[in-house]
Amino acid sequence: MQTRNKIMDDISQLMTNAMGVAQGAKDEADNALKSMMDRWLADRDFVTREEFDAVRAMAQKAREENEALKARIEALENK
Repeated sequence: MQTRNKIMDDISQLMTNAMGVAQGAKDEADNALKSMMDRWLADRDFVTREEFDAVRAMAQKAREENEALKARIEALENK
């Protein structure tokens, strides 16, 4: 009976070690993928959210100024 328990203990230990190796491989693959994605994104000309919002605000202001100027021109033409 002692031999059977030893075999079961060995199999259990082997499975535990295999799960640890698999978890380590998963973590390493996740880190490698994240690093690769970071490099890929850095190579692209993507803008940050702050830059996008700043340009959007400038475009909105320019649109409002254009509409105001258009109204002034129409008012001057109607005189």
